Amino acid sequence: MEAKQVQPLKRIVITGGPGTGKSTVINELIRRGYAAMPEVSREVIREAKARGIDQLFLTDPLLFSRKLIEGRERQFREAEKLGKSPVFFDRGIPDVPAYMRYSKTPVPDEFMASARKHRYNQPVFIMPPWQEIYVNDFERYESFNQAQLIHNRLVNMYMELEYFLIFVPFGTVEKRADFILDVLDKYE
Repeated sequence: MEAKQVQPLKRIVITGGPGTGKSTVINELIRRGYAAMPEVSREVIREAKARGIDQLFLTDPLLFSRKLIEGRERQFREAEKLGKSPVFFDRGIPDVPAYMRYSKTPVPDEFMASARKHRYNQPVFIMPPWQEIYVNDFERYESFNQAQLIHNRLVNMYMELEYFLIFVPFGTVEKRADFILDVLDKYE
């Protein structure tokens, strides 16, 4: 009997500015049986609100960013335990320094070191700004124009870290998930 080959874990990032449909596509991939790690920032925002801090990112961007780095590093490690591959990530560690640059907050060296150390698999999927689906909520306060600027910072950060980017076209959530899976099939 031949030994079964164990496939190496593939960590796949889906990123983009706020309100681009990332979480919706991640939920569709989960519905199809894929493993995924949720967006950490909403959890951090909810915890801060429970402590009476309305917008932690605005009141203490360094603390907010540190909590995001810690949460995303934890997810990076926990992906190993899921026993599935690929694992999709709703944003990656490089998103943190990209957002900090957007907000003109100095990026600590250890944040960039973490982004370099914790490497995701290629390609990284970028969800471009899409005004028709953009909605503000209690955790998303950016205007659409700000979302476009954040998108640009994200693209620049992932390129600086030498990731190959694939831009996910607009379409139904099913078509966007199909697109991502089709591209990944070509990377096998």
